[in-house]
Amino acid sequence: MKTIGLIGGMSWESSLEYYRILNELIKEKLGGLSSVQCLLYSVDFKPIEQWMHNNKWDEITSHLTIIAQKLEQAGADFIIICTNTMHKLVPQIQTHIQIPIYHIADAAASKIKELGLKKVGLLGTMFTMEEDFYKKRLLEKHHIEVLIPNQEERQEVDRIIFNELVLGKITDPSREFYKQIIVNLQKNGAEGIILGCTEIPLLIKPIDSLIPIFDTTQLHAEFAIEKVLEE
Repeated sequence: MKTIGLIGGMSWESSLEYYRILNELIKEKLGGLSSVQCLLYSVDFKPIEQWMHNNKWDEITSHLTIIAQKLEQAGADFIIICTNTMHKLVPQIQTHIQIPIYHIADAAASKIKELGLKKVGLLGTMFTMEEDFYKKRLLEKHHIEVLIPNQEERQEVDRIIFNELVLGKITDPSREFYKQIIVNLQKNGAEGIILGCTEIPLLIKPIDSLIPIFDTTQLHAEFAIEKVLEE
């Protein structure tokens, strides 16, 4: 079994889900007392969140690069970053390590293409929804068109993530709001919805949508397990 290097803590709520899913998947595959072989580096999210909102991405890049190097030195065979937004920095981090970082958008795209879908809605932080690092990868590498909510909706999606979900706060009004946005994206042509923040699956489940939901936490973990068990 290969060893996964996990960069977590952004937030720990979703990192907990990664760890649970990875172990459940290994047990399904190998049975018995099998559990995932991994190294988890869990960061303090507070300074990172402050750097994000003060546009200090160089600080975050340096911080996560050091962590990736530590995981490589400790024996990780590859790295997964347990958050969608930080995949903005994958190209820069990858240049400083020899082991691969497996991109969360590629994991989502694999499932989207399996279902034959060409146009999907994307929910996530403002950074993930508005910047090109996620949408452009899906379009240029996987030929998947991405729709996002309008400005007012994006602001509320982002607020719920940072003020509620990363703190483990799950509320019915927020769930209903997300469900309405999914309906709006479907009306605009979305054939499925990417939950492009690893906390959103804590709030939204497949039953909450009439079109397919792509849980990036689950799909990233599944992708990682495939790599773990490769010969």
